[in-house]
Amino acid sequence: VFKKCKACHDIGEDAKNKTGPVLNGIVGRAAAQNPDFKYSDDMKAAGEAGLTWDEETLDKYLKKPKDVVPKTKMTFAGLRKEDEIEDVIAYLKTFE
Repeated sequence: VFKKCKACHDIGEDAKNKTGPVLNGIVGRAAAQNPDFKYSDDMKAAGEAGLTWDEETLDKYLKKPKDVVPKTKMTFAGLRKEDEIEDVIAYLKTFE
């Protein structure tokens, strides 16, 4: 399922920012914390306000990103299937 994310995000050893930030260690981290990535103002504000990428927040974000951060730069509409969302979160957790 992560193949749907790879167009914009990288993960793993030697990962690099693309259109979206590297996702290593994303689970449990506050939003907008990659110092080498230029986040939208809304994403930065969400991080400053305490948005953390825990499993519950990732579940909501992966379903419909703009419901969590309305002016995110992420153009992906979201994943529809709950099992795909669970699989992506489980995969992300392996890169902490």
